[in-house]
This record gives sequence, structure tokens and C-alpha cells, in this order.
Amino acid sequence: MRVKRVVAVAIGTIILAVAGVALAANLSSSSQSDYFAPGKHEFYVWCSTGSNYMATIAGSSAADAQIRLYDKVKSQGKMTCWPVLQGRVQG
Repeated sequence: MRVKRVVAVAIGTIILAVAGVALAANLSSSSQSDYFAPGKHEFYVWCSTGSNYMATIAGSSAADAQIRLYDKVKSQGKMTCWPVLQGRVQG
């Protein structure tokens, strides 16, 4: 009887581990596809002066949106600010 319980617990643990890996892989691939997808992307703009803020900007990908926001921030004279990607947003 004791062996059956140990085997049951081991099988349950394996099933939970496999489910966790599958979920993590799904979340990871979603983040990857969002990075390359066109649309609005949200950024945390970090400034060394402490005047940090959130911004959204459209682009053909997250990298394109980040470059557009970087250029916009610099054109506003904020030379010590850098946009950090938070993710793609709907809308």
C-alpha cells in the first residue's frame, strides 16, 4: 500500500511539472510573437533625472516602436531618458 502512494505522488508530481513547463513555453512564445507584431507597444521611459514615465507608441514591431519613441524623447530634449519595453497593448 505504501509503494502505491509513493508511485501516485511521483506520477502527480511529474504531471504537474509537465503542465508547468507547457504553460511557461506558451507564455514565452506569446511574448516573442508580441515583440515582432505590429501595433501599439508600451514602454517605461527611464530617465536618469528621475522624471520617469509610461508611454505607448505604434510601430511595425517592438523594436521599431522603441526607435520611434527614442527619437521622439530625444527631440524633446530629454537626452538622459531611455524607453524600456513593457509589452504590446490592445487598441
